[in-house]
Amino acid sequence: MLQNPSALQLSAIVLAGGQSSRMGQDKALLAPEGVPLLRQVCDIALECASRVYVVTSWPERYGDILPASCEFIREVPLPGETQPHGPLVGLAQGLAQVQTEWVLALACDLPRLRVEVLQDWMGLLAGAGSDVMALLPRDAGVWQPLCGFYRLRCLPALSEYIRQGGRSFQGWLANCNVRELPVSDATVLFNCNTPADLETVVRG
Repeated sequence: MLQNPSALQLSAIVLAGGQSSRMGQDKALLAPEGVPLLRQVCDIALECASRVYVVTSWPERYGDILPASCEFIREVPLPGETQPHGPLVGLAQGLAQVQTEWVLALACDLPRLRVEVLQDWMGLLAGAGSDVMALLPRDAGVWQPLCGFYRLRCLPALSEYIRQGGRSFQGWLANCNVRELPVSDATVLFNCNTPADLETVVRG
């Protein structure tokens, strides 16, 4: 159920296309608190956005664990190549399927994400200048690209960056007008990437 009127102008993209090589098993299916991480993130996204899309190479892997209202966007290799190319390409393929002015982009492995933090940030969207292409938090001076908002109008520049061989979020964002989101509790940005990270979440 949407809790914020501005959600009517917001879609969400949850990226679940990674190989989970550092974890050694599919992060999206891990359930350190009894709910698969992907389901946990999607449930939060549904509290914020009118439509939630999951971008992944394996929709059939996750169909049984997600709310019926979530929609899949199958991530596909770029022309002439055979493998997906990471979250930047996944985001671009997701953005190509949505229609709202703003899009909330989330990683599938954010076990400490909180609805109220995202909704506070959503209140800043209306005040973003027309030239602002993204609103993102920073952690240790680095943009956190998969826990924030993108204007749909960033897609042409993103697509061109990818066409030229770019795959780095930080490289692309360095040439974008990005507004920094306030972070009062950096734990909401915690990614569960490794077995040690998982143990941290389990311990609480």
